[in-house]
Formats: sequence, structure tokens, C-alpha cells
Amino acid sequence: MSRRQLELHIDFARCDGRGLCTELLPELLVRDDWGYPVGRGGRDVHVPERLSDAAQDAVDLCPLQALMLRRVTRA
Repeated sequence: MSRRQLELHIDFARCDGRGLCTELLPELLVRDDWGYPVGRGGRDVHVPERLSDAAQDAVDLCPLQALMLRRVTRA
């Protein structure tokens, strides 16, 4: 049975490493040595339902629109 899950995608071509997203989502994102966000689970990070509002805030507040939330199907 497949499930739809929320995933946060970081577009590194747009990101300039301001770090607002890492402040809003410390459970999911950390900053690398240059200040860019890195997902704790990789480039595309699974967003638990309890963090969906914070993830949407991060997407909405990103000054360069470098974040995207999408629903993905997982097996």
C-alpha cells in the first residue's frame, strides 16, 4: 500500500544560505560550513505532519523561493 507524504525540497541553485529555514525547521534542517541548509535526511526531506505548518512557513518566508513542499507517494 502506498502513502502520500509531504516532502521539503531545497533548490540549491536559488538558495544563498541566509538560514531562515534552518531556524524555522531545526528538527529537519542544519546549516553546512558555508551556511547553506542541509536536510538531516538528505536533499529532499520527509516532513512529519506535526511540522507541516512550520515547513509551510519556511517555504512562504524564503526570500529567494528556494524551498518547495510537495506530496510524494511512498511504497
